Amino acid sequence: MADGLTADGLARLHAAAEQHVDDASLPGLVALVSRGSQVHVEALGRLAVAGAPVARDSLFRIASTTKPITAAATLMLVDEGVIALDEPVDRLLPELSARQVLRRPDGPLGDTSPAVRPITVRDLLTFTFGFGAAMEMFTAGAPWPVMAAADALGLATFGPPDPETQPEPDTWIAGLGTLPLLAQPGERWLYNTGASVLGVLVARAAGLSYPEFLSSRLFGPLGMRDTAFFAADTGRLATSYRSTPGGLVVWDPPDGAWSHPPAFPDGAAGLVSTADDLLAFARMLLRGGEPLLSADSVRAMTSDQLTPEQKARGGLGPGFFTGRSWGFCQAVLANGCYGWDGGLGTSWLVDPAHDLVMIVLTQRMFEGPQTPQEHRDIQVAAYAALA
Repeated sequence: MADGLTADGLARLHAAAEQHVDDASLPGLVALVSRGSQVHVEALGRLAVAGAPVARDSLFRIASTTKPITAAATLMLVDEGVIALDEPVDRLLPELSARQVLRRPDGPLGDTSPAVRPITVRDLLTFTFGFGAAMEMFTAGAPWPVMAAADALGLATFGPPDPETQPEPDTWIAGLGTLPLLAQPGERWLYNTGASVLGVLVARAAGLSYPEFLSSRLFGPLGMRDTAFFAADTGRLATSYRSTPGGLVVWDPPDGAWSHPPAFPDGAAGLVSTADDLLAFARMLLRGGEPLLSADSVRAMTSDQLTPEQKARGGLGPGFFTGRSWGFCQAVLANGCYGWDGGLGTSWLVDPAHDLVMIVLTQRMFEGPQTPQEHRDIQVAAYAALA
């Protein structure tokens, strides 16, 4: 078909996915590629080593692929006039008013100066509000004091998602409010925490819990029936693994941390989902936001929102912002693509120029900030399959 994907190309895509599947390194995956009205899905391997087969509707912990969904939820309220992009968050999040800022991000918690301005909603969406993960904190010889303090509060903001330790939202945001910022609001890009805060902000602005808001206002209208903060049917949930020198080790089983509602529904990394649900979300953006978002909000969400100065001191490793910047809670690439990966094993990439959506769901944790080879191979094969 002229606007679709070729049969030969899809056969090569199957081979590109299949070569990575084996019990020793990657028990299973779902790869979905869509162009126009054509959707092709590969469901390969097993949900666990020697487990049940992967199916098209298998559930995966999407981790940071949650972030673009949180951006959309926030922008729905912006479109409705409930919140404004450039308003201070103090009205809804008084815990984050009158911030103190560390003089050195690795310094003692008491060595601070006052924030030069309030945190805004835009700062949270662009990850420039002054708190979050910086690559240098993971290469330091000893944990920074602010990292140790955040861990003691159970915030789970600097490492993998951890729904078993995070407290309920009011306690979580109160705990964050006791910590100084690592940078002045608007000064630099720091990863992750902004989306966690947005989940609390949206809930308070809407007068609903964050899961209730997403279910009734976003997932329901888009038909995303399987996306939630826990797996109602754990029989469909893939076992989560991490790689070790001795092979794969279970990180979270189906009856583990995502088998029940969490105390803190984390807008940065908390959702489970399916390939078809993520396609429904992507298609909403490709339609210009209909029926949930304005075209202006979609343009802002999917375009570069960072200044050169913000990028110069941010990123997840050298070259992070080469050919890539940041929109609202997701990466935007120089070629016009947008999307974001989940460190527990997922990727979600949209190319509006080709009306192309590429989704890869696996159950193996990333070993670094770079997208793993299986995801990149499937994306390359998707482009090669264009008619």
